[in-house]
Amino acid sequence: MKRKTKVTIGVLVLVTAGVAYGVTVFREKLTVSLPEYPPIDKAVWLEQKWPVKGRDWYHHADQGTLTFGIPYEWFVALEQPVLSIFSAGLLSDAVYLDRYGFIPSSTEIENDKNNILPVGFARGRPMSRADGTPWVNPQTKKPMTGVGLTCAACHTGRFTYKGTTVLIDGGPALTDLGKLRQGLGISVLFTRLLPFRFERFAERVLGPGASSEAKAELRADLDETWNQFDIVRRLDQKVADQSVEEGYARLDALNRIGNTVFALDTKKLENYVGASAPVHLPRIWSSPWFDWVQYNGAIEQPMVRNAGEAIGVGAKINLTDPKQGLFASAVEVKTLFEIEQMLAGKQPDASSGFNGLKSPKWPENILGKIDTDLASKGALLYKQICQDCHLPPVTSKEFWESKRWLPPNSADERYFQVELIPISHIGTDPAQATDMKNRKVSLPADLGINSDEFGPALGKLVEKTVKHWYDSQTPPASKAQRDEMNGHRNNGIQAKLAYKVRPLNGIWATPPYLHNGSVPNVYALLSPVAERPKTFYLGHREYDPVNVGYRYDELAGGFLLDTTIRGNHNTGHEFNDDKTNAGVIGRGLKPDERRALIEYLKTL
Repeated sequence: MKRKTKVTIGVLVLVTAGVAYGVTVFREKLTVSLPEYPPIDKAVWLEQKWPVKGRDWYHHADQGTLTFGIPYEWFVALEQPVLSIFSAGLLSDAVYLDRYGFIPSSTEIENDKNNILPVGFARGRPMSRADGTPWVNPQTKKPMTGVGLTCAACHTGRFTYKGTTVLIDGGPALTDLGKLRQGLGISVLFTRLLPFRFERFAERVLGPGASSEAKAELRADLDETWNQFDIVRRLDQKVADQSVEEGYARLDALNRIGNTVFALDTKKLENYVGASAPVHLPRIWSSPWFDWVQYNGAIEQPMVRNAGEAIGVGAKINLTDPKQGLFASAVEVKTLFEIEQMLAGKQPDASSGFNGLKSPKWPENILGKIDTDLASKGALLYKQICQDCHLPPVTSKEFWESKRWLPPNSADERYFQVELIPISHIGTDPAQATDMKNRKVSLPADLGINSDEFGPALGKLVEKTVKHWYDSQTPPASKAQRDEMNGHRNNGIQAKLAYKVRPLNGIWATPPYLHNGSVPNVYALLSPVAERPKTFYLGHREYDPVNVGYRYDELAGGFLLDTTIRGNHNTGHEFNDDKTNAGVIGRGLKPDERRALIEYLKTL
């Protein structure tokens, strides 16, 4: 073979390999793999003692968040992250967002009769640019409005069974926020780079026949938005070796809140860390009456908890410019208080039980009748092996007479003292508690926060933000108002190497299990660790009423959870006769005992 021919073949081989590599990178980086779900045919909201209007308000209550960093008018104009000459369909399409886990809404957003955002999305106030100037439409000069996520985005549960979609307020969501961030970033990038795509976007945002000047301004805004996205993208790349993929139904909320507040909002990017400790999105019924919340019992005051969440998902806060008023923010403090009041209801007692948002009851008309004989056997087992930690059922006299109900406070309110079980005993994955305890932050001196410990620093920062809001009201909020909105509780922050144990009312509606979602169903949780699946898929919605959980077989576009990875461990909370394993909390259970316990848990 001649040398020229050899060189030509060699070049072709290299080009072919390069193209193949490029296609692989494109598929991995510039596409979003999502499950295909059947259309929702029949949907049922379980009865939880919430009025329909109240539920709808909660689903879209604006907390001041600007989660996506773009105006609402952009969000409904962007196309799906699919490379196509022709329109790929809108990113905001309800059926498309449903593939990320967001539940289509049945309520029209105020002042917008042509678009319905999913549960957990809110269209908010007029939006400002990074420099504080109003963000207006370049063509019409009308203000653009913000769009962000609400409490309901993470705390509205769902499952399907034989064609019926069951929806549960306050339950753990089946969303994948990581994939949504990825999809939004790709959509913005394609719009920025592809002229035909930009033209379609411009017509939706600016209207037909927009001036070249308006289009140029829109393009400049798009470039700046991508630059902001790219800062976060590069930070995520930098800490990738510390990070654990979250997937459906999980989120490292505390570390992500910390990154937003301590790195992006303060512009101290050295504070950015990996999302190393994903947790299962928690159920929130009954929680307003617990003395401490979060899986590791880290936060005492409801206002600090909720305002911190709002800041973490994009409510703007000034932490860098004293002239503009440090701690001035977009947090809707009054709305957060109203949400908490609606969740809590009035003081619970033996006659009314927990009111506000009730835990759901097993829907026998959908999932089948409970075997009462088997449940009776399970009740005995529950009392023997579960009740010491998880307490008697919340419907029982024993529960309401428990010594864990604290004495009345100054507002004659009683709260329930949750027990924190040391990780050394319970044996479950330590990442969430450990990483919060060990995280350090560096803060600007102007903020007046002396601690470099993550928990205390975050607590003090959010407290100052809420106080700024109280002080800025006309007239300033009174001490009585502040006490009431703070839940008559101190701003307590702690970082114990322990996890909270709570009553199991509604537990059947909250798969997957353990604090990090590393066990797919209750039957596996009651089994020895060696019998639990080492890998399984998250993203299924079909409910398994026998084992009490979701299906977890292979799912195209789903998330494969590997329990050998730190943060994903499925160890602990184990029933096993082999006491040498760490985290063994009780004797081994025979298969028929597990079945009896499962049947009883359906009644709670």
